[in-house]
Amino acid sequence: MASDLRIRVAGMQDAAAVTDLLRASYPVLMADFYDPALLQRALPIMTRANPALLSSGRYYLAEDSEGRVVGCGGWSFARPAVGEEQEGLAHIRHFASHPDRLRRGIGWALFARCAEDAAAAAVARFEVYASLNAERFYRAVGFERLRAVEVQMAPGLSFPSILMECSFKSL
Repeated sequence: MASDLRIRVAGMQDAAAVTDLLRASYPVLMADFYDPALLQRALPIMTRANPALLSSGRYYLAEDSEGRVVGCGGWSFARPAVGEEQEGLAHIRHFASHPDRLRRGIGWALFARCAEDAAAAAVARFEVYASLNAERFYRAVGFERLRAVEVQMAPGLSFPSILMECSFKSL
């Protein structure tokens, strides 16, 4: 249950904990949705903590009552990979919950913190490049599917995703 969670702003000192969580989460949760050969190439890129997010003040950790990091996620003004910014638009970034702690409100609590802080910064809507396995979660918190996309992760490596959008009016 989310009541035992503490959501706090992450910092550079949390890089190892974020990387550990991403490495525990993504391979397990994506296994049924992606080809193993694609995951073998993509996961080393995806499961590293992003220094720009960690230093932004807009990336958060969910810790349980014993101080263990059980979730992470945040938002940015800049669109992932390209860095473009658009007034009133922000992007949900690098969300994960520990696979042993799914469906206990971690993602919801992190998203609520993102939405609260983004609304205070005059953001009117979010976009997310959702992995195929995460589409259901994002739909549950109010996102709508726009279209399937291929996210370019590296030269010759694209990752099937779903571009989704959420207006703060719908929250």
